[in-house]
Amino acid sequence: MTRLLLATRNAGKLVELRRIVETADLGGLTVLGLADVPEFPEVPETGATFAENALAKARDAAAATGLPAVADDSGLTVDALNGMPGVLSARWCGKHGDDVANLELLLGQLGDVPDERRGAAFVCAAALAVPGGAETVVHGEWPGRIIRAPRGTNGFGYDPIFVPEGEERSSAELSAGEKDAASHRGRALRALVPHLAALRV
Repeated sequence: MTRLLLATRNAGKLVELRRIVETADLGGLTVLGLADVPEFPEVPETGATFAENALAKARDAAAATGLPAVADDSGLTVDALNGMPGVLSARWCGKHGDDVANLELLLGQLGDVPDERRGAAFVCAAALAVPGGAETVVHGEWPGRIIRAPRGTNGFGYDPIFVPEGEERSSAELSAGEKDAASHRGRALRALVPHLAALRV
């Protein structure tokens, strides 16, 4: 049985990543989280791109544990904010991981922006690092728009204010299965599946 480490401390993200990997029917692959391995010092996210951050996290985790590791870096890019918050999405309010403050700040910044100019996309880079071996980075993007007030409770982060293209519901109003099928993270993880399948050989 090959063990695969999902290198994230974000509980919502871990559930999502684990679900996507498991529905890919990768028998013979056991998915672990950071809580399942001895603690190691983690590098701060200082990359200028999602890909740089994802690869640094995966490389760090693989080196520290000796396990193949998957890490992602993802965030929201908003057209009216020139692509921001981007890699700063999790700490847009100045403090890491305060979903409510991040969301409220973003809504405030877009207060005067008309509906037709509220285009946005969730972007994800997912990286796989194999100890002493290959490194792979893939991308997924989920276009949509920012609404004026939060709706739904099924997601985390900016999900309650993001309505995907072709939808009237927010990301946080979609079921887990619907979100996995369409989301930036789902798209990126599915692009990694052939590389994960190769780990079992």
